[in-house]
Amino acid sequence: MARDKYAQKSLGSELQGRIKEARVLMVGAGGIGCELLKNLVLTGFGEIHIVDLDTIDLSNLNRQFLFRNEHIKKSKALVAKESAGRFNPNVKIEAYHENIKDGRFNVAWFKTFQIVFNALDNLDARRHVNKMCLAANVPLIESGTTGFNGQVQVIKKGETECYDCTPKDPPKSFPVCTIRSTPSQPIHCIVWGKSYLFAEIFGTSEDEAPELDHSEDAENANEVANLRKEAQALKRIRSSMGSEDFPRLVFEKVFKEDIERLRSMEDMWKTKRAPEALDYDKLTQEALGSGPAVASQDQVVWNTAENFAVFVDSLRRLSNRLEETRAQADVGNSAPILTFDKDDADTLDFVAASANLRSHIFGIETRSKFDIKQMAGNIIPAIATTNAMTAGLCVLQAFKVMRDQLDKAKMVFLTRGTERVISSEGLRPPNPHCATCGVAYATLIVDTKRAKLSDLVEDVLKQQLGYGEDFSVKRENDLLYDVDEDVHLDKTFEELGLKADTFITVFDEADDDAKVDVLFSVIEKESDNDAKPISLPEDLKIAKKPKAPAPEVNGHATMNGTVPVTNGVTTGTANGATKRKADEADLEDDIVRKKGKVMEEPKQNGDDVVIVDDANDGAIVIDDD
Repeated sequence: MARDKYAQKSLGSELQGRIKEARVLMVGAGGIGCELLKNLVLTGFGEIHIVDLDTIDLSNLNRQFLFRNEHIKKSKALVAKESAGRFNPNVKIEAYHENIKDGRFNVAWFKTFQIVFNALDNLDARRHVNKMCLAANVPLIESGTTGFNGQVQVIKKGETECYDCTPKDPPKSFPVCTIRSTPSQPIHCIVWGKSYLFAEIFGTSEDEAPELDHSEDAENANEVANLRKEAQALKRIRSSMGSEDFPRLVFEKVFKEDIERLRSMEDMWKTKRAPEALDYDKLTQEALGSGPAVASQDQVVWNTAENFAVFVDSLRRLSNRLEETRAQADVGNSAPILTFDKDDADTLDFVAASANLRSHIFGIETRSKFDIKQMAGNIIPAIATTNAMTAGLCVLQAFKVMRDQLDKAKMVFLTRGTERVISSEGLRPPNPHCATCGVAYATLIVDTKRAKLSDLVEDVLKQQLGYGEDFSVKRENDLLYDVDEDVHLDKTFEELGLKADTFITVFDEADDDAKVDVLFSVIEKESDNDAKPISLPEDLKIAKKPKAPAPEVNGHATMNGTVPVTNGVTTGTANGATKRKADEADLEDDIVRKKGKVMEEPKQNGDDVVIVDDANDGAIVIDDD
């Protein structure tokens, strides 16, 4: 009996044939990724490519079932390939232990896939894959989970809204003065330990930390200035790294001198508890019975002496690592640094102990190392059942895409409730004002050594595409050209660093009938001296920008409202995504119909019908709406 006999009965020979020939990409091999890869392999997708930069951690094993204890610290992508490959030897699996944003994963590479699955856990990577799929015109199945909640979304260029069509909540940031002067919550102390203290000693300046808001106003300008002076003093102490006095110098600077300065500002503490500085010698005596083994007790809340012991020990461990890295660094390279990693014991121990000592000083509740790992690593609780259901829904929606039935594809939601765990709504059309999919995607064939920016501006944009004078050309946030900035016109693409797979965006700033923004992807190709050094590979028609959205009327926007999102999961929508009134009204009748009849007469309105026809190799078509 053929391995795929029952799959063929369920899906039909045509779809099963497409699946066996399909070349698909899965980005992310974590909670959703393990379940999704298993589904793809058992369904019989012919060729599956996996990209994931992460390595396996002990905390992954409770829900990422492709991994075992012996796989810890190994590549998720490579181990997932090895484990899932045993389920179906007929499937070809390629794995990449790399960042999906690396240059090798360019638009041309994305174009080689029939469909892309996102199984990611961060906003930046999701947006990147979304943009690459739009540029390559490849369907994307986006998914995400948060605890009991899950979401699956089908994205197709020009036909559905993309990941960026609905605004996402920006990452949480905290005012620098709250973090550095007046913390009141454990998260304030954790961010201080991770984004300020660790960064200043072992990494880059805290000015680059996204969690810290450095905006100034009349009230906090002086305090921000004082805090910057403290940071400079800490950098001077950093130069003594490796000496016997280094732990004492760091400790007394941040847990005594800085605290005493804050305590001297009496007006700040009239209505709240003043911080109390710590004494290095006193804690040294109290911590005599506490050894490095304390750090392994990750679910126990350490006392002050134990936190001190872990702080000093982790500080020495990290100092030794950084000194070894410096010794091995090549001459002339930039200074080595360490970065925080929630799965790195040394960095986590340092941040946990620092945060708890800080909390003790300000009378804030201290937390276990396990809790601090969740908060510092922005870890959202994951549930294996939610991941499994979400991965199954991804494949069901992919079937519709592969049948060319995008009109039947849905935005599907998983919610914790007593009525409908799964709810869905139809896919919405693209948001014409979206900065990601509301643009035109095109390619430029460029001889980067010969082509100048003026060739793009004059020959392509003005002559071929009909741009006027008011437009600008950018590479990400770098302005290359506008009517007032023409210093780069005589520079070649190579001199400007515009190499293969670089994205260049053209913004039409005309007052009337302006064109939508155009995102060009550079394809590098040498040309003969008598040929033009830059060209468009195809006839490009650029649409006009839509009119600006109508203003709010009586407090209600005329377009879809903002949808709050957590870890890629929509928690609600302006037009009732999670559950519509119509669903509530029809739910009881729907249950009666499904339970009260064994088989209905075939529908005549085009809806899916369950038919079994062995003689004609028929399919069991499942309506999963």
